[in-house]
Amino acid sequence: MKLGFLLFDYFPFGGLQRDCLKIARLCASRGHEVTIFTRTWQGERPPEVNVELFGRCGFSNVSRNRAWLEQLAHTLPQRGLDGVIGFNKLPGLDVYYGSDPCYAAKVERLKPPWYRWLPRFKHFKALEEAVFAHGRTTQILVLTEQEIPRYEKFYGTERERFHVLPPGIVRRNFTPEEKQNARLRVRREQDWPADEQLLLLVGSGFRVKGLDRAIRSLAALGLQRAPGILPGPASETRQVAGGTLNERPLNETTRAHPRLVVIGQNRPGEFARLARQLGVNDRVHFLGGRHDVFDWLLAADLLFHPAYSEAAGMILLEALAAGLPVLTTDTCGYAFHIERANAGRVLSSPFDQTGCDRSLEEMLASPKRAEWSQNALSYAASNDLYSCHERAVEIIERALATKSAR
Repeated sequence: MKLGFLLFDYFPFGGLQRDCLKIARLCASRGHEVTIFTRTWQGERPPEVNVELFGRCGFSNVSRNRAWLEQLAHTLPQRGLDGVIGFNKLPGLDVYYGSDPCYAAKVERLKPPWYRWLPRFKHFKALEEAVFAHGRTTQILVLTEQEIPRYEKFYGTERERFHVLPPGIVRRNFTPEEKQNARLRVRREQDWPADEQLLLLVGSGFRVKGLDRAIRSLAALGLQRAPGILPGPASETRQVAGGTLNERPLNETTRAHPRLVVIGQNRPGEFARLARQLGVNDRVHFLGGRHDVFDWLLAADLLFHPAYSEAAGMILLEALAAGLPVLTTDTCGYAFHIERANAGRVLSSPFDQTGCDRSLEEMLASPKRAEWSQNALSYAASNDLYSCHERAVEIIERALATKSAR
């Protein structure tokens, strides 16, 4: 079959982008002719998949999207495609791969009422409705059950159109010696002490991943004292965003000065400013997008992922495969895996910054960290966290065969 894959923009460090490319390559390996239609492409182009670039036209996300939709409406009918698979919410899709949460539900939960009058909201709501409205035929691939009731609530989407995929991380094998070597190597390369504690946050959308929450929790550990705040010998008054915490004892982990390592393709901007304002800028390190994320998962002491909203959260499962304890929020679709594995903690909604601060401090000091790590490895070895993309290809082929017969 001739297949068209639609994606706003490709860059090598986005989870959705990697999923798109993996599924495209699998389709090509099964004899299909695949073209990825996208506005921009960063990195190497796969030889087995065609890439057609449109460029980005417009001064805002909405105007750029509208320009691309017009280009697609003119181009796709000329290509003789047997099926169109979208990795963003777009009209005219045969299959949609849904890694994003329900936009309407997210706006209802996080935005004020007036936000619904903005052109931005109306634009993205219309794109979502084009996929999920009752009566559409688009088959919908989702990563968790969590989002399905939300789409049913807002759009009346038929349940039979949803297909829940297993996760799709890469299966990893490593020895304890390799894990220890990675731990020492990354610290040596950064010129940090060998026993330095590292918190890791991974994701290209810093805002939605909760980086501001993570920086506030780091500051709340009392690592850096703001001018005029004098700590006592065993306790301190700590200045954090939103007020001053009461005095309470500092444990030895707090005195160990962990670092927060941030990996992801995003501009530090406001988050670097927040770190400076809270006095922890020398303990927050923005490393950009990287291809050695798994080495950092092996090397870190804790994955800190206090996300605002996350349909899945593949990095949580990558952490399990690396034996890395996790502190995350229940708004992540894959957070239930952390609870089932007993490999860390999941913060309940509504989010409480003080509770997050306390959980971070307690986890860093907990004697259960070795147990959490072993639980994570056992869970990753005994559960299917790996076959997402193969299953997606099977559903795409079946959906397009049904369409052809119809």
